[in-house]
Amino acid sequence: MASEEFLQSEQYEAHRPHLRAVAYRMLGSLTEVDDALQEAWLRASTTDIADVRNIGGWLTTIVSRVCLNLLRARKTRREEGIDGAPQTPTGPGAIDPAAEAEMADEVGVALLVVMEALGPAERLAFVLHDLFAVSFDDIAVMLEKTPAAARQLASRARRRVRGTQPPTGPERQGRKREVVDAFLAATRTGDFEALVGLLHPDVVLTADPAVIPTPEPVVVLGAHTVAKGAMAATGRAATTGVALLDGEFGLVMAEGRGLRLVLRFAVQGESGLITEVEVVAKPEALAGIEVTAP
Repeated sequence: MASEEFLQSEQYEAHRPHLRAVAYRMLGSLTEVDDALQEAWLRASTTDIADVRNIGGWLTTIVSRVCLNLLRARKTRREEGIDGAPQTPTGPGAIDPAAEAEMADEVGVALLVVMEALGPAERLAFVLHDLFAVSFDDIAVMLEKTPAAARQLASRARRRVRGTQPPTGPERQGRKREVVDAFLAATRTGDFEALVGLLHPDVVLTADPAVIPTPEPVVVLGAHTVAKGAMAATGRAATTGVALLDGEFGLVMAEGRGLRLVLRFAVQGESGLITEVEVVAKPEALAGIEVTAP
């Protein structure tokens, strides 16, 4: 079968979900994913596949190399600030924000945020080996490195993604994870009463001036008032997910490929109610927080 004929076949279409999944974990943007798959399709269509025995592996290699080039191109451009983060295109053919949010939630918002700090080679090695079980021998060919060097890149990326072990015990961490999950579920569904039920009557919410443009940090008191503010803050982000913030469970919100803000929580041990919510958005403050995947 000729390459172009294959790429128009049902057999090729069967590989598309896998290729899309690989590209999204590499790039973190559905717009770029579609561009990468189109570029990969063009490259593949000009290749003789008569001697290709593993079509899935061959296509994965092409897509990965295209993604690697896109990641390297990012590094050569000036780093964009939060306000300069890529905006979702509008008009015909634009990516549905709901589809983007669904994909990000499936992968894990925290994982996508943390991987933005990885170098292109680290990201490729980690994604292909740890998430898709591609051998280091194959990864080494893509990166033009030795298998040992590819293994080292994946190991270094893994340490950065997973971070350090949580400083608190598993029982307390498990309970806090439950509270944070419930907080996120209530804000996503707009269940105001459920959110109020998670908050201590005297809960305090603080938000730095980057969250709300005021000269001083905003302080909000009381369960009902905090619930209203929390829902408004969470609604501003395209994607929200659970993460470890300096080893404690909290929430991260992302826009484009950048971290927008984080929510830290203090939970009362006896009642399990949230007593404090801290919303942080100042870039210098975010830079000082170790964000890792849960």
